[in-house]
This record gives sequence, structure tokens and C-alpha cells, in this order.
Amino acid sequence: MRHGNWVAAVSILVTSTLGVSSALAQEADPAEVTIGERLFLETRFAEFFARNEIDANTPLPAGDPVVDETEALQGSFPGPFAGESMNCRSCHLVDEHLDTTGGGMRTYADFARRSPIPARHDGKLSAPRNSPALVNASLPRPNGLLLHFDGEFPSLPALVRGTLTGRNYGWLPGEAPFAIAHIARVAREDDGSGALATDFGGAYRTVLLGTDPSLPPEFVLPAEFRIDVDQATDDEVVEAVARLISAYVEQLVFATDEGGAFVGSPFDAFLAANGLPSAPDPDESALDYTRRLRRAVDQLKQPSFVNDGPFEFHPADRIFGATELDGLKIFLRPAPNRRLKAKEIAAGGIGNCATCHVAPTFADFGFHNTGIAQFDYDDIHGAGTFAALPVPGVAERNADPNRWLPATGAHPNAAEPYRSIPSLAAVGLTDLGVWNIYANLDFRGDVQDKLWRTLCNQELALAGVNANTPAKKVQSLRRSRCASNALLPKTIARFKTPGLRDLSHSAPYLHNGQQDTLEGVVELYRRAAGQARQGTLRNAAPELSGIALRSEDVAALAAFLRSLNEDYN
Repeated sequence: MRHGNWVAAVSILVTSTLGVSSALAQEADPAEVTIGERLFLETRFAEFFARNEIDANTPLPAGDPVVDETEALQGSFPGPFAGESMNCRSCHLVDEHLDTTGGGMRTYADFARRSPIPARHDGKLSAPRNSPALVNASLPRPNGLLLHFDGEFPSLPALVRGTLTGRNYGWLPGEAPFAIAHIARVAREDDGSGALATDFGGAYRTVLLGTDPSLPPEFVLPAEFRIDVDQATDDEVVEAVARLISAYVEQLVFATDEGGAFVGSPFDAFLAANGLPSAPDPDESALDYTRRLRRAVDQLKQPSFVNDGPFEFHPADRIFGATELDGLKIFLRPAPNRRLKAKEIAAGGIGNCATCHVAPTFADFGFHNTGIAQFDYDDIHGAGTFAALPVPGVAERNADPNRWLPATGAHPNAAEPYRSIPSLAAVGLTDLGVWNIYANLDFRGDVQDKLWRTLCNQELALAGVNANTPAKKVQSLRRSRCASNALLPKTIARFKTPGLRDLSHSAPYLHNGQQDTLEGVVELYRRAAGQARQGTLRNAAPELSGIALRSEDVAALAAFLRSLNEDYN
């Protein structure tokens, strides 16, 4: 899939079972994006291909069953990569099922509650979480890039490398060295005879070196992306592959104008039609911009509404009307700086949503516990069971990583009880999100620096720290609230805030895929807010207590969220 205008690009997609055509090479993407797309589609890097012990150019005798079908909420669809093995696109689909009954367009996400993974002897058949959409996933953020729901990866190349050598590609913890050797072998052995090579410049050896004068210009990599696969180490080859796939993913963004303001959705059209601010001013924070937008929306006396006809890929019209405006106002309306009164809760209309989903990306890229993990667990084991789970502190957890922490190369046999799917047959399995990563000695360096900064800044904000707070007080709060033993308990069941643009192409929702509709998501927040106020939601995000929604508010909020759809960029 190309960046640029998605509507224009989609008509030339899916002309083969690989989802690409030679026509794509005619577009003016930088070569690193084009070759990154090829690697994103590559099906030979997976463990299933490696176990067949064939050379890189021999077709598999039979494909991995996990890609034979695309798992969906109601049944499944024929898989676009049937007969092959896992690739990035298998979990990050675009238009492969555009014309499939029950299918439709995707923002580089799949249709399953939790993404299917190749079968191995560990018995796992799906990831513990829903596949996140990749469009807009790599937007810059104040505290640095942290990817995945638990912030495991501090950069796109790190995420790509972890995926290519990890469980989603069939590799067990501890098998990364074998994965690296295999990926490098495929790059060296590829002879250019496959369908991808035909569409994307030929053999990897030639394309990645980038010096062959016969290469068409659109496939000539800039010097900083080139690598001689015959002279490079296996690790260097994998790093080069990860950087190229990252270059491709970085281009997957929604439509913006030359100034960087979003322009593709009915919501954006409504802002333009009414002269409302569409992006933060220079040096203005996203939160301050969101507050300014709320004031401007509240001051509208005679709003101009939008009805620009049908979407290309959504079964709806491009509308921003009175219902959507009501939903926007609810979304933007903050909670008062005090405990809500009973009459305010009864009156509703307070979404407090923009506290975490700040415009224009509608994400603060922080980590919050909105009750999802507790609901998932309690709905299986009974009310109060999640609250009773024993969760160790830093010292106890790190002293026995095999008992408590996720499996890694350093601890391949770790039980990872708290990065698992809850099950009636196995009491104690749940997903605690960022708790698994923060202060975990198997995840060092940049990821810990960024996680600490993000979590600490959230703590300081809750403590009322702002630009006018004396430096001495800030330092004191950091020592008391941002030490690892103080922060870790506050990470329980916290997950990264997702962006909200084009939600209709990424259902089911939430990190565990447990809500099929936007209405269901809003209802879940109503439930979470009530439990947070009652004190029955373990480690609840403080923002939840400020939400006051009536049943009548649900439809308006969902309508506003759908106004963030677009057809695409």
C-alpha cells in the first residue's frame, strides 16, 4: 500500500495473490519505501518456511495453515497468502478483503480479536493482543516513540526486528539467532525469480546493493539504505531489512496539508468550514490546542455542517451534522477539578475523553488503565478476582523472572502469566500491559528511558506540575513518585493510548479486541467510570472518575468518532 492518496492508489492493488502489481512501481515513492513494501510482503522469513529446509527459491510443498484463512469475528475469509508462510501483511491488511462479504478496508490491521500466529509446540495459536493499525502509528510524540500496547519497542526498526525474529513469525523465545541466520540466507539466496522480485526490481542481492546500472530508478536505494548481503554479517542484513520496512511504515499516514494539519475526515472538513483551528500553533502543546479547540467549538453560534456524499470505502456518507457536533462537545468536555457531584453524573454529557485523546491525533501516547484487563478477567472468573491477583514489586519480580515475566531470549522458558490471554481453565493468566516491560531487566536502554520519562511525566501532571512549578518541588516529586518501586505498581493493566482516526477500518476494538462496535467501547467506558468512582477498579486511571455519560450520550459520541473516518492517506 502506498502513502499518498489512498483512494487513487487502491484501484491498482490486489492484482495478484501477493497484493501487488507492476503498476505500483510507477508511483513516485522513494526507493526505500518501495523496497520496504516488498519486504513487508515477503513470506519467506518465517520459521515455517525455514523448517522446510528448502532453498529460498523453491515453493513450499504446503503453506502454513495460519495464513490459509483470514480469521474474522464471524467465521473466516480465504487468506490472501494461502500456500505461503507468515509475513507482515498477514496481520496488517489493507484492501485484500475489500469485496469480501463481512470484510472491507483495513488501516493495516486484521479482523481478529487477537491476531493468529503460527502453531508451535508451546500451544499458542494467537497473540495475547489485537493487531494495532499501522496508519499513523509512527507519528512523533513528546516523550519519544514507544510501540506496541505495552511500549516494548523504542523505535520502528526495533519493532520490525522483534517481529521478524519473534513469535508472530513462528520463532520461539531463544530462537532469534536462528531467525537472523535464516532471514540473511533468504536475502542471499533469492535469485529474483519470484513474483515479488519480478514486481520490485529483481534479486535481493542486486536491489539491496543498489549499484546495478540496469536497476530502474524507482528501485535504486539511497546510499544510507544499501547493503552488500554477501559481505555483511547476518545481523547487519536483518538490520538493513528492518530499516527498510520501517521506512515503508513511516509513510503510512492520513491526509495532511502542507502545514501538517489533518484534512481527510468529515471532522476536518467541519473545522475548515467553520474557521476552527485545525492544528496546534508552533510551541503549543496538543493539550493546550485541544482546550483552545473546545472553547472555539463552544462559541459557535450558527455552525456550518458537512455532507460531502458517500465514502469510497466506508458504508456511510461523509457527514458532520448536529449529532456529530453533540458528540464532539461531549468528547471535549472536561471533568471539573473536583469530585463529580451526583447531579452531574446523572446529567451526563461529560466525556473527559480529550484528557487522553488529545487532538489532532486523538492520542496522548501515554499509558492508562481503563479497566479493560479487569473486565476481561472478572467476566471469566468472577467479580473481584482481578483485584485479588498477587502482583509482585520490582525486587520480587526481577528476582524470579521465570515465574513472573514475559519470555525473552534471556529467559525463554518464562511463564509470562501477566502477558497472557485469560482462560477459565487457567486461573491467574491475564495481561498487565506495561507492567511487563517497565523496570524489566531484559528490556534495557532506550526503551526504559522512554518508558520512565512517559510514566513519570504522567505522574507529575497528576500532581499538578506545570511550567510554573518551582524546580526544587519538581525534583522532590520525581524522587518520591518516579522511583521504580513507586512507579511499577501504577503500571498494572496500563496500555498505550491508541489514536482514534479511522476507527471504522480497525474493528474489533481495544487491546484485546473485545468490543465489536464503537457503541460498545463507549458503554465500556461508562462501566469503567462507575467502578472507578466506587473504588472497585484496580489501579484505575484517575481520568475515568471524571466521565459522566448517560445512555443517550452513546450514539452522539459514536457518531463523532465515525466522523474521524477518511478515505485515506
